[in-house]
Amino acid sequence: MTETRARRLWRVLEPVHAVTYFAPETRRATDELGLRGGWMSYFGCRAAPLGRVGAGVVTAVFYNFHPSMVARAVPDVWGYASPEQLLAARLEAVDAAVRRILPDWAGSPDVRRAAEVSREAAEKAPVAGRPLGAANAALDWPDDAHLVLWQASTILRESRGDGHVAALVAAGLSPCQANLTIAASGGPSKDVYQRDRRWSDEEWAEAAKDLRERGLLGADGELTERGAAVRREVEATTDRLADQGWRALGDDKAEQLERLVRPISKTLMTSGLIPPDNPMALRWPAAELS
Repeated sequence: MTETRARRLWRVLEPVHAVTYFAPETRRATDELGLRGGWMSYFGCRAAPLGRVGAGVVTAVFYNFHPSMVARAVPDVWGYASPEQLLAARLEAVDAAVRRILPDWAGSPDVRRAAEVSREAAEKAPVAGRPLGAANAALDWPDDAHLVLWQASTILRESRGDGHVAALVAAGLSPCQANLTIAASGGPSKDVYQRDRRWSDEEWAEAAKDLRERGLLGADGELTERGAAVRREVEATTDRLADQGWRALGDDKAEQLERLVRPISKTLMTSGLIPPDNPMALRWPAAELS
């Protein structure tokens, strides 16, 4: 696909947000609170802005995880730590991780300007019909510039993600089929989406059978021309919905933000923090990473 402005900015800002999930500081912080395992840490930290919600709500808004997988962590997670404690823990973990990986950047003029522009972008990001985007946008802003940038990246990411879920629903792709079609379209491996999101072989096969009957998946497990078109439309709709906020921010500031954050995201991508076969399907051109 041609990389739109919304997709390009997502690619640049996503590594900043993803520090939350891949930095060992997050797991240490949640272990100290008594949480059990990495997935409870993930579901607790990401769902914390929503408050003490149940497994059904988290399953619905996260969309692509098996319901039983979510239910192993939620609502038990709230018995170990409150949403407020997890919000504080994830922010402290990001602070520690950024200061470790990017010690000279955290207090630089570039990060201060990036924080200003990204906060303005986040405050213009659409939140109507976007529960995770709205929940993160309702949080208080931190003081430090690198944490403002992280929180803005998180708001923008979750607003975009909510729009992506809407696009999947409109396309008639179930949660399991969302995973299957992105793997079949050249995204991360099937293992990342089936195994890590806990879809059984039987559920995966049933999702594939329905896609074949609809003419979206071939007998070889590859998307048909029609299936590829549906997947492209999902991505195009995601970009189109996300671009509402970038249009409101304006071309000059959007370009400035991209320019300021790009080298930092490149560092995060080459540091080994974020695996190449990551579940966000986040990939950078090889020429930029060399």
